[in-house]
Amino acid sequence: MILLIILPSSLLPSSAGDSRAVVMLVALFAAIFTIAEYSSQSPSLIEFRDAPPYNRVRFIGVFVSVAAMSIILGGGNGSSPSTFVLFFDVIGERIGNSIDFPYSPVRLMLVMMPYDTSPAVIDSLRTAAGLSYFVSLVSLVVFIGLLRSRIWPRRSKTFNVWINLPTFDPTIGGDVVDRLNRDSVVNLILGTLLPFMIPAMLKAAWTIIDPISFDDPQTLIWIVVIWAFLPASLLMRGVALARVAGMIHMQRKKAYAAAAAEGMLPV
Repeated sequence: MILLIILPSSLLPSSAGDSRAVVMLVALFAAIFTIAEYSSQSPSLIEFRDAPPYNRVRFIGVFVSVAAMSIILGGGNGSSPSTFVLFFDVIGERIGNSIDFPYSPVRLMLVMMPYDTSPAVIDSLRTAAGLSYFVSLVSLVVFIGLLRSRIWPRRSKTFNVWINLPTFDPTIGGDVVDRLNRDSVVNLILGTLLPFMIPAMLKAAWTIIDPISFDDPQTLIWIVVIWAFLPASLLMRGVALARVAGMIHMQRKKAYAAAAAEGMLPV
């Protein structure tokens, strides 16, 4: 977690003099929170902490995206870039250009920029947005593949709803399966719409406040990562909640069938 947060600041320059100290404080706070959350017996916020590799897939996706963008955006500083940097630059540029078509999320990210934005910033944003969005989609496909192959959740371990869904209270709001399915649909809808809504919301906000400067590559990286992986995380959560609801429904059917076979329930 510390390496993920400090990676852009260590590879890229920053216009703020005290930014490295702030980044280190944020990294330490995130590391302490993660260690405390995973070491405690009673969870508080992190979902599916006892159902790997749900969180690992998301973390690896974010880490790959941040690392690749840091390498690409940091390659233009100093002398001529190395072959390693050029490789990532070519891959990111081709992915960005291939996803940059009319009405795509990447095109909307470019359209939201002010008219006086320099072409260099537009090119960097296109590459970063395309690469990050592509990695987020790959992470989503990987998780769905694990779910379809019945690797998640693992059959060898019992699925504890309280530990894996600490913010979900099964005692309120009606039937648990119906609530999980409803929350799943809401997450899937939001995950689908957010890549298109976030640029529109930023564009609307910039009519009231000053636009965020993308001249700082660190700012560009973190905004693009949030834009790409927040919807992907919501989609993964929606798929996971639907799978949990299906598991609970199947357990109920088995329990009812066993009770009916023993004569405890009418067939």
